[in-house]
Amino acid sequence: MATIRTIRMWVLVALAATLPAYAHANPVLDLIAPQHDPAAIMPTPPSDPFYTPKPGFEALAPGTLLSVRVAGGFFPTARSLELLVRSTDSHDQPVPVVTTLLLPNAPWKGPGPRPLVSYDIPISSVGHSCAPSAELKRGVSADMLAIQLLLAKNYAVVIPDHQGPRQAYAAGLMGGHAVLDSIRAVTRTPMPGLGPDTPVVVTGYSGGAIATSWAAQLAPTYAPEIKLAGALIGGGPSDYQLLLPRMDGVNFASGVLLAAALGLAREYPELLGLLNDNGWRVAKLFRDICVAQETVLGVIAPLRIDQLSSVAEPTKLPMVQHILAQNQPGAVAPTAPVFIYHGVHEIWIPYQGAQQLFEDWCARGARVRLQPFPGEHFLVGALAIPLTIGWIEQLLAGRLVPTGCTGPGH
Repeated sequence: MATIRTIRMWVLVALAATLPAYAHANPVLDLIAPQHDPAAIMPTPPSDPFYTPKPGFEALAPGTLLSVRVAGGFFPTARSLELLVRSTDSHDQPVPVVTTLLLPNAPWKGPGPRPLVSYDIPISSVGHSCAPSAELKRGVSADMLAIQLLLAKNYAVVIPDHQGPRQAYAAGLMGGHAVLDSIRAVTRTPMPGLGPDTPVVVTGYSGGAIATSWAAQLAPTYAPEIKLAGALIGGGPSDYQLLLPRMDGVNFASGVLLAAALGLAREYPELLGLLNDNGWRVAKLFRDICVAQETVLGVIAPLRIDQLSSVAEPTKLPMVQHILAQNQPGAVAPTAPVFIYHGVHEIWIPYQGAQQLFEDWCARGARVRLQPFPGEHFLVGALAIPLTIGWIEQLLAGRLVPTGCTGPGH
């Protein structure tokens, strides 16, 4: 087994040479004798000065618009703006968050104000080049069809880089704050057709469901002024304890799990003290990686978390358990209606997690509906794209989620 682990690690070392976008000043030396420097595992900062807020932004209220510019993009029926917003990280510290706003060119002719949809893309990556704002400007986002369908309904769409400035994949509090503050920024600031009375729906699948579920749960206390009509949460990894036996060291899923572990460590640096030299090597290799590369590395050299730690069974440590619990939604009930959908044949993200989130929120008095779907993660995600439009219409009309709890066994 030791030989296999060594081969896998040197496969990763060799791959470092094939990933120039993620290389450091001396990648070979860095991998042979890694320095245990937390700054070295943060994403490479963007060179564009737009993303650096002016000094003193920390004193401003969460949701304050710091700067805005025309973003261009690939949506001919809408104006695209890029915003820098003051938000809050997992420890209630001020951070800047980037978000993209799409404003339809056509006037709104429906009843009431034009709705706003926060479309929370499953970033599931740890580099700035993988963030929605970057991918949308390049026209390479896998979610462009879903966004275009929303624009075809004449909804305004806000797309936050919800992992924050550290690209903290899997950090729920950071994600929820980023979503809510992005909504605040576009409804508080004079934007055409948007304002304090704008009805809002938040929606996200897979990694985007992390941010969406936390936004729904945090909204009543963090941003109660938002007129939240409801939330759609699909394929969400709500309980990380359930993921470990399904993803740890298992083909391409292992690469995604390691990226999630790095994302959490960026928000909770005490986790970095558990890494051995191999752990630092992988963290630095993953520094700017996108989900496609994560899956490739997971297939070629699937590694388990305990192979990267100096501690036996690190996920069982009280400190780790506490951090995982802090990032598991369910302890506080949303006040807006919530629709949870999940594949019953999930391989890596068990349906049991969706059931537990549903039961936790139900027990606390939430208005929530659980809808199981046949199929696994990617099939359900694809089938949900056209259905989402109808679900949003029904949420805005108050019809999708009955009062109380609706789902199997209720």
